[in-house]
Amino acid sequence: MHIAIYSRKSKFTGKGESVENQIQLCRAYASSHFGSNNNIQIYEDEGFSGGSTERPQYQQMLHDAHTHAFEILICYRLDRISRNISDFAALITDLQQEHISFVSIREQFDTSTPMGRAMMYIASVFAQLERETIAERIRDNMIELAKTGRWLGGITPTGFESAPITAIDDHGRTRKAYVLQAIPEEMNLVQRLYDAFLNLQSLTKLETYCLQNGLRSKNERDFSRFALRSILENPVYACADDRMFSYLKDHDFEIYSDRSDFDGRRAVMAYNKTLQVKHHSAQKRSHAEWIIAVGKHRGIISSDKWIAAQNLLLQNKSRTFRKVRSSQSLLSGLLRCASCGSFMRPKPVGRTNGDNQQVFYYMCERKEKSRRALCRMKNANGNELDSLVIEQIKHLSESGSTFQQKLGNEIARMTIHNHTTEGEIQKLLNLIQKNETAISRLVETLAIAEDSAASTYIVKKINELHSQNADLKERSLQLREMEQNRATDIESFQFIDHLLSAFAFTFDMLDIAGKRNLLHGVVDTVTWDGEHVRISLFSKKK
Repeated sequence: MHIAIYSRKSKFTGKGESVENQIQLCRAYASSHFGSNNNIQIYEDEGFSGGSTERPQYQQMLHDAHTHAFEILICYRLDRISRNISDFAALITDLQQEHISFVSIREQFDTSTPMGRAMMYIASVFAQLERETIAERIRDNMIELAKTGRWLGGITPTGFESAPITAIDDHGRTRKAYVLQAIPEEMNLVQRLYDAFLNLQSLTKLETYCLQNGLRSKNERDFSRFALRSILENPVYACADDRMFSYLKDHDFEIYSDRSDFDGRRAVMAYNKTLQVKHHSAQKRSHAEWIIAVGKHRGIISSDKWIAAQNLLLQNKSRTFRKVRSSQSLLSGLLRCASCGSFMRPKPVGRTNGDNQQVFYYMCERKEKSRRALCRMKNANGNELDSLVIEQIKHLSESGSTFQQKLGNEIARMTIHNHTTEGEIQKLLNLIQKNETAISRLVETLAIAEDSAASTYIVKKINELHSQNADLKERSLQLREMEQNRATDIESFQFIDHLLSAFAFTFDMLDIAGKRNLLHGVVDTVTWDGEHVRISLFSKKK
């Protein structure tokens, strides 16, 4: 019988219900209930929360379930699978469709029985309730901390650093906390960004302004529109006055400071702005979920200016920058500028050529954003460049091409080397076996002549042979590793050969999306220097 065991633990520890302990208990259960001659597949996720199913081994288990790789799934406890009732219900449905039974040892549930299925759903409801209760406690705790105006940790906003403060609590104990403290140079930058945005009336123009004037983020990177919007939307810079309170109240922010605290002497603090999902980018929460309070730091942007920036962002939302896409371009996402390293993006001309194709050119993204201030790379004729790259790649697969000859010669050379290496390994193994036989005979002789003068010499010889064998084994392992590495390289070169042949044969039969996907599988980067194009194939990272 094919049985799957799934184990999970949120943190890497050696205590409690470790994945090893869970697996051993599941093995014992499988042996006692389903016999000892089972084929068991183990799936382990350690360091992953039960609140999400985005776990590598869990996803692999689901994939294997759909391919009927096992008949029974066993876990130690129900919440090892999921703490979310909808995720758990989805799993049970999937397993039932594939006729796979599910067993949870701790709760003694077995989905092969109606009672087991009913009890399992009931238990999963309580697991979901526990999760939501924990989340509610965390939020309540965050609200209480927010009322203090403290900085609760994480990456500080541009213009600030966290500074420790100490205080004596009601029990006479010294407590340490953190507050935001302004960095004058960065604050000057933030003020400049707000002024420029209100003057230029556009995030795209503000991005260009930053590039042209050398304004960069605290990590010394060019400002993107996303980063600029994040700064402009953050109320942490705004003075907490009565007008600010009214704006926040009118726009459904949850405020946990009294109106009287908005006296203009301090700034606003916003908590719970993002939803942190493991293995995914942080997701921005709606304003209604933000927790707003008055901070300990001073505001540097007036409420009037901050509110004006919000109104302008909202006004421009329908005109958010969108990348111009050419339906014909194939090298978008691959083509880079040789001068500055930025991507080159397709720009349609608005007419078609003799083949009824949309005419377009590729322009350096940095050149466009900076209005030629930071890069002056010559635009590339998109139609011609696409055709040139495609034809060059097709040429590589042609029989008799220089590339094919070099590829064939390299495969032949490595194959010969591996045959030679295999012979050397075999000689070493034979010598190791010969020494082992000699050692066995010497041990027998030593047993007979244990008390004689010859025993010293026998022991010495045994030690010499052992040392010799250790060196021989190490050398054989080194040769075997070299052989395996060459075998891997041979397979890689053969794969490249087959992929290029498939490229030449199938490319013209694909639609635009298919052609792009195939190109991304073959090409690492394409670089344009204004006159020539350089193509790099088969990056190791792919």
